[in-house]
Amino acid sequence: MELQIQASSMASLISTMNTLHSPQLSLKPFNYPFTLSNPSSSHFSTYAIPNAQNPNTLHPRRNGTNNGRSTHKSPPLRKINQPNKPKPKLDDQIQNPQFDLMKLCEEGNTNQVLELMAQGAVADYNVYLALLNLCQSAKSFELGKRVHEFLRRSNFREDIELNNRLIGMYGVCGRMKDARKVFDRMPERNISSWHLMINVYTLNGVGDDGLLVFQQMKQAGLRPDGETFELVLAACARAEAVEEGLMHFESMKEHGVIPSMEHYLEVINILGFAGHLNEAKEFIEKMSIEPRVEVWEALRIFARIHGDIDVEDHVEELLASLDPSKATAGKLPAPPRKKQSAVNMLEEKNRVTEYRYSAPYKEEVNDKLKGLGGQMREAGYVPDTRYVLHDIDEEEKEKALQYHSERLAIAYGLISTPPRTTLRIIKNLRICGDCHNAIKIMSKIVGRELIVRDNKRFHHFRDGKCSCGDYW
Repeated sequence: MELQIQASSMASLISTMNTLHSPQLSLKPFNYPFTLSNPSSSHFSTYAIPNAQNPNTLHPRRNGTNNGRSTHKSPPLRKINQPNKPKPKLDDQIQNPQFDLMKLCEEGNTNQVLELMAQGAVADYNVYLALLNLCQSAKSFELGKRVHEFLRRSNFREDIELNNRLIGMYGVCGRMKDARKVFDRMPERNISSWHLMINVYTLNGVGDDGLLVFQQMKQAGLRPDGETFELVLAACARAEAVEEGLMHFESMKEHGVIPSMEHYLEVINILGFAGHLNEAKEFIEKMSIEPRVEVWEALRIFARIHGDIDVEDHVEELLASLDPSKATAGKLPAPPRKKQSAVNMLEEKNRVTEYRYSAPYKEEVNDKLKGLGGQMREAGYVPDTRYVLHDIDEEEKEKALQYHSERLAIAYGLISTPPRTTLRIIKNLRICGDCHNAIKIMSKIVGRELIVRDNKRFHHFRDGKCSCGDYW
């Protein structure tokens, strides 16, 4: 059993469900904050998911099941203000244009489509694509699970495209075990299947597993291409496998792949994550193609992360000559944050209850937060009040940190779910540094896996550590 929670700025969504809430995939370069791809093009840290409006390009969602059967039961369709009119027969419903499944999908009526399918309506291939796209767009794991149950009983259950979409869906939901189950059970795979598995492992901070998939791909006789090497280098960066990453970069020539700017940038990521800044600088200077501004900007960010002032100043001078706007962009003050009210929503058994933040919050949540606060301090937690932007005294700043929305969501999840239940938090903004440190300690204290997906990547907190390696 897992609990899904969504937090936005000071807003959280708590979802309780049995399991949580894309391919032939046109993958884009690995989307660290310092790659060539546009970070705003994707909600995740690796590859951009295709346009949600196009059912032929999006990835699906898939869920775990309970003994092969969905545990979700949707309420039956009802005709309003027609109590004496007999309910139309299923055949009439299916043949009636009002109940055209594809039209309902285009209108976004996912629940109604699934209800008709539960009554016997047969979905074609395009309907499954559209349904999976809707689940991806709505980030609804529960709906995706129901779609997958129908898919398992359909004639399309062995389709490579649909299974690839399921792998992508599980990856963006942080469900790596389920993604791997889909992959392992596929009777046939194409190169996109292998790419997706490497991609989703990297997305979830387990680059080592992605590299193992690459080895299995070569053993299966598939020839890697330029896209493959982008994925592999990205996995090496996440795993901080410097030697292996450089080895794969050099092996590209053996496979007839000419390194592109994206490949060079991934090598910068590999060296930068590992803190080898001087080596990264020398690598840039020896590149066979002219380094673009993005390459130097990536090195500047790594120098700032690792506190290497000399390298940062050197890159600043280069950027000033190449692009003055880039040289000063990092020093401009950030715009003031918009004030947002905290909203928590608990979804259980198809019912949504909303909780709005007010001081004091729900008494049991406050008590849980206070109890955790004491245990966290004993474990070495020190509040970092730099992340409080209000002009208040230190004591009030510490109190303000304690009531960040993701902590409220975690506290409520802890008191409303059985022990060892995984808590999943979905947040539309970047998690602050203090909450990141706090949740690491929380995961060790409560003995649970706490999964936070912010607007950049997944953070799998377990036993006091985070899958991102503290770089996000």
